[in-house]
Parts: sequence; C-alpha cells; structure tokens
Amino acid sequence: MGKIIDAVSIVLTYNDEIFAIQRQNFLKAFPGYWAFPGGKVDSGDEENSFFHPLVDNYDKRLMGALFREANEELAIDLKQAMIDGKIERVDHLGLAITPDFNPLRFATYFFRIHLKEKLTFIVDENEAQVHEWKKSHEIMSMYNDGDMLAVPPVMKVYQTLGENPDVREILDLNFRFEASSSVPFLESMKSVRQFMPLSHTLHPANRTNCFLIGDNAPMTLIDPSPKDDAEMNKLITSVKSFGVDQIFLTHHHPDHHERAPELARFYKCPIFLSKDTYERLTRIDPHYFDGIKINFSKEGDVITKWLGRDVVVYEVPGHDEGQLALAPKDMSWFLAGDLFQGIGTVVIGDDEGDMAKYMQTLEKVIALKPKVLYPSHGIALGGTNVLEKTLKHRREREEQVLTLYQEGKSQDDILQALYKDVDQRLWPYALKNIKKHLEKLKKENRI
Repeated sequence: MGKIIDAVSIVLTYNDEIFAIQRQNFLKAFPGYWAFPGGKVDSGDEENSFFHPLVDNYDKRLMGALFREANEELAIDLKQAMIDGKIERVDHLGLAITPDFNPLRFATYFFRIHLKEKLTFIVDENEAQVHEWKKSHEIMSMYNDGDMLAVPPVMKVYQTLGENPDVREILDLNFRFEASSSVPFLESMKSVRQFMPLSHTLHPANRTNCFLIGDNAPMTLIDPSPKDDAEMNKLITSVKSFGVDQIFLTHHHPDHHERAPELARFYKCPIFLSKDTYERLTRIDPHYFDGIKINFSKEGDVITKWLGRDVVVYEVPGHDEGQLALAPKDMSWFLAGDLFQGIGTVVIGDDEGDMAKYMQTLEKVIALKPKVLYPSHGIALGGTNVLEKTLKHRREREEQVLTLYQEGKSQDDILQALYKDVDQRLWPYALKNIKKHLEKLKKENRI
C-alpha cells in the first residue's frame, strides 16, 4: 500500500457559483481532471497560518497549506481577504482518501471558502488549463454530456453544492466498495464504467481494468479477467444492475481474457475479438471458446454506443499483434489497453511483439488526439501527454541500446547498464524490450 499524502482542496463559492479548474494534462497527479485549486501539504505549512475566527478551529498545518496554495495557484491572499471581510465563512466539507488501487494516494481535505464578493484570480497556467466560475447544473451538464473527467469526491461536491448551496459538511466523500462481494468501480467519465478485478497481471499492478460500455445499445464488457472464481463472482455481482450483452477482448494476454469464456457462457453472449487473438488463444487451447458465438472485429467496426455516439474499433498492434482499442468517433476517450501503463511499463516481447509497430501505433493514437486515455492498469489520464512521453522514452532507449551494441556490449550487458535501478524481478521483461529494439534496428539496417 502506497504512502498517503495529505492535501487540501479549495472550494471557492460565491452565491450559487463554484470556481472550477481543469488540471493540465502534463501533471503527474490526475492530469486533465476537473477539480478545485489546491495541492499537497508541505513541511512547515503551519507557519503560513494565522489566527482568525473563521479558521481558528482548523488544523494550522492544513490552513497554512490552503493559504499557500491559494497564493501559488491563484495569486490571492486569503488571509488578507479574511481581514478585509471579503469571506463569509470557511467550512471543512469533508475528507476523501484515494483508494489503494491508485499508485498516488492522497488524504484530501475539502475546505469551502464562501465569498462575499468575487475575488480577482491570476491562475497558474502550469496547474490549470481551464478555470472559470460555473453553476452546479452547468458542471453536471458537462459531466452528463461526457465532456468532463473527475474523481467521485469532486463530483459529489459539485452535485451536493447544487442541491444545497448552504451545505457546510458532506458526510462521506470517500470511495467505497464492499470488498467481500464486489470489485472496485469508478465512473470518472459519464457511462465509462471502470471495474477493477484482481487479475494475474505483472508486478507492480495487481488489477486489470474491465470496462462496461453501452447505452440503449449492446452492453459491452471489455477485458474481463478475474484471477479466480471468487473474483469472477464479485465481478458478476458488480455488473448485475447493468447487464451484459456481449464481451470484447482487446488482445490475447491472460490478464485480459482469463475466465472471459466462462462469463460468456454465464451471460449466454458472444465474444468480439481480433482474428489474430482468436488464433493465438485456440492454438493454446482448441476448446477455449467452445459453445460461444465468436465475432471477429477489425478497424472501423462499430461495437456499441456511448451516450448516443458510435464506439469504433481501432487496430493498435505492437505490444500484441492482434491488439484492438475502442473509442467513440469524437475521441472523447480512448480505451488504450496496453499501449501504456498507468502502473508499470509496457512489455514488447515474444512473437506477438514488434517495436516498430508499437512506435507507429503510438504515433497513430497521438494523431487521433483523444481527450482522455484509459489504460488497462491504472486510472484515466487527460490528453495524449503520456503517449508522447512513452514514445520519446522508447526512442531514447533505442539510441541507448544502439550505442551500447556498437560498443560491443552483449544483451545482458545492455540490460545491466540500462536497468540497474529497476527491480530485478522485472529484468526478464526488460530483456524482451531490448531484444525487440535490436530486432527493429536490424530490420532498419542500422546494425
């Protein structure tokens, strides 16, 4: 379980308006998400606090962080605003702790600053790409139209303030699920339902995202791969209220399809997948899909609908020759599968992996400009910044491999030189990446 970092979130309100920001796509924590100004609590923040009747009952460390963040992100002196009588009240709305399936965990204290008049902000563009005063119903319309990415506690604050503008406390902002009977579930974008069953995936990840998409269209379960029967039953319980009409598999690696046939038989539904994925799986077990209707999917096929928009198949080889992705035509989001990892690093290995195709696929998806990317492991990320960084890293790694190879280094020498700071349990996978870089370089006549 990762370290939990204390943070503050500044909910500025005036009458029935809320000051909302959309975080920059290049930020490490929650890129592209709609949120509130704020950030982590730093050592010594208590020195930024001061005595005032509006805040005397609150932790000085948290208040100091709140004042500092307001100054850094908004160029506003909240202490002076209190002294000048421009703030009506300060309410601690609640606390939200990031669940343990996210590698970055925060204990976020939401403080509402209710203003008597609108203050002038100079917003730090390194933090926010959008910043504006909005009414709650405007924010909820954005979310319901699929134009917004936000974590559940933030959405609960927006919604609650719309229902009760005078609210001073929101009792439960924490993400909750019943671990004994269900799997974690997020809906950071409207109707992109992200379930996270435990799976047989690679360290440091331990879950594979399983998505459920379809509104007034076939309800499509994507990449169900629970690690055992107990986890499968939890997944069945979790999706029961939605129903399942069909299953879609992105590729043939076990952590994307394990127990998918059992689920297809349970729901009496078809499986959609690429022909390459089908052939690889049936070579391993000719009876794997017995009794199940199979539909081969290819680029351009429409699988279902999301908020009335066609959800289309995209071929994304490289990590796996038969890998498919899904996205609505307007690129509101892109289910990227294993093109990048929210947790860990993508492996390009064995006969299904091709480094040249992988880089070409990254270029292809970057050019499509999806607004939000969903990985198979981890949470959604705004924009394509993570793919751009991944592509840049692969190109840099390739030049490092080339240089060491030209110096006469063996594959093991290259591994130890480039991955000396990486957990040695992951070295076999790193070696596969090195081999694929060398194969690409040879095909290009560079070695």
